[in-house]
Amino acid sequence: MGHGQSTPLQQCLSAICAGRDECVGYPSDPFFQLRWVKSYNKAIRITPVAVFRPKTSAEVAEAIKCATQSNVHVQARSGGHSYGSVLRTVDPAEREWIIMCRRKDQGGSRNLWKTAADITWQATFGAGYELGELDQRLHQHGQRAMAHGTCPGVGVGGHATIGGIGPSSRMWGTSLDHVLEVEVVTANGEIRIASQTENEDLFWALRGAGASFGIITQFTVRTQPEPAKVLEYTYAFSFGKQKDLSPVFAEWQNVVLNPKLDRRFSTLFIAQPLGAIITGTFFGTREEYESTGIARKLPVGGFLELKVTDWLGSLVHMAEKTGLSLSHIPTEFYSKSLALRQQDALTRRTIDSLFEYTGSTDPGTLLWTMIFDSEGGAINDVPSDSTAYPHRDKLLMYQSYVIGLPLNAKAKQFADGIHNVIQTGSPHAKTRYAGYVDPELGRSDAQRTYWSDKLSRLQRIKAQWDPNDVFHNPQSIDPSHKLVMNHSEAR
Repeated sequence: MGHGQSTPLQQCLSAICAGRDECVGYPSDPFFQLRWVKSYNKAIRITPVAVFRPKTSAEVAEAIKCATQSNVHVQARSGGHSYGSVLRTVDPAEREWIIMCRRKDQGGSRNLWKTAADITWQATFGAGYELGELDQRLHQHGQRAMAHGTCPGVGVGGHATIGGIGPSSRMWGTSLDHVLEVEVVTANGEIRIASQTENEDLFWALRGAGASFGIITQFTVRTQPEPAKVLEYTYAFSFGKQKDLSPVFAEWQNVVLNPKLDRRFSTLFIAQPLGAIITGTFFGTREEYESTGIARKLPVGGFLELKVTDWLGSLVHMAEKTGLSLSHIPTEFYSKSLALRQQDALTRRTIDSLFEYTGSTDPGTLLWTMIFDSEGGAINDVPSDSTAYPHRDKLLMYQSYVIGLPLNAKAKQFADGIHNVIQTGSPHAKTRYAGYVDPELGRSDAQRTYWSDKLSRLQRIKAQWDPNDVFHNPQSIDPSHKLVMNHSEAR
């Protein structure tokens, strides 16, 4: 392994591995960052004291016990696509920590089955699956599907415990809305089942803030029949000036804000240096799409591409159009985001200011993107208090990215400027999707903006299930008693 005298933590983890190759890595190992840490956002360097790759739920449990005995924090990694690289920076005041890598076969069964009584399909699979792999497996076992995002390389373990939003979410809800039961390893190293009827409070918290409460090793989810036909469209707008995009965005936003918008339809507005792309997905035939009247309300004047495909084909198409087919490639980037309700929609004045800003400000990079995506529909049907996901009243999500090799201060300022224009125009928009983490946020601000009115209940559940804050990162949920202690110390 390349290190000298072993620490008690290393001895404990190595005992679990029992000589197995590629089981655990330490900072002293050759190419530790490249082979073991594998940070997604290269702008943020992280150095855990160990990276552990368990094969079974029992090994996860034993590794957590090793960590707690050494007073070390634990964070799980599934696909490894955290914008904040699991949000870890070097802070001498913080306890050391380890990364626990989920495996796709962790927890055992990867089967799909049908109950004989009412033809209700469920799938059970390990938490390390990437979305693209999961789509293939569900297709092979009965042409089934579930709602999720567009990036095929994202791991379901993190995705389905934060939210999991994508093109089919307006029709089916979020990924976590499909979850019926989980197998989870808790802070004391016990393997538990959590569902609506067993450990209900833990199950509530895991669906929205999972990383703070345990390591899920297995999911059981309800599935949907694959849509037989999917219509994909793309409008590409190229203008000499960014400000010419203002009326295009305004028309697009009017379509998205319609409370009666057909739930089979979802859409993205993607602004880039040379123009904008409006992409959309309609789960149905071309004739059904045309009968909705949506096409007549969308902006005109751009290059139009229409494609009729099937479910798997639509997933590939969306990844290609948004550049997410390259999602395995780490780079240096910086991102900002905001979740918007109907009343937070951008006014025409804000829209004009936004594109005036992007057209007149040096971005410091050739690679920047601003994305708005449609929400609502089935997502908002779910009662707000049924899960820890706080965005049941949102109709739009916005995020912006700047990419650089290396990332420079001017590019970050450009992204901050975009965010400031939107935030100034929508001053009452206070929440962000936890899947778009912002490492620049302080601990208390992050908790409030990610979990909003769910935060107090999450803190109480955290105090019950993880009182010593084993599952910790700089933006994770604090146990309620820790907040009381910190307040007393401050006085």
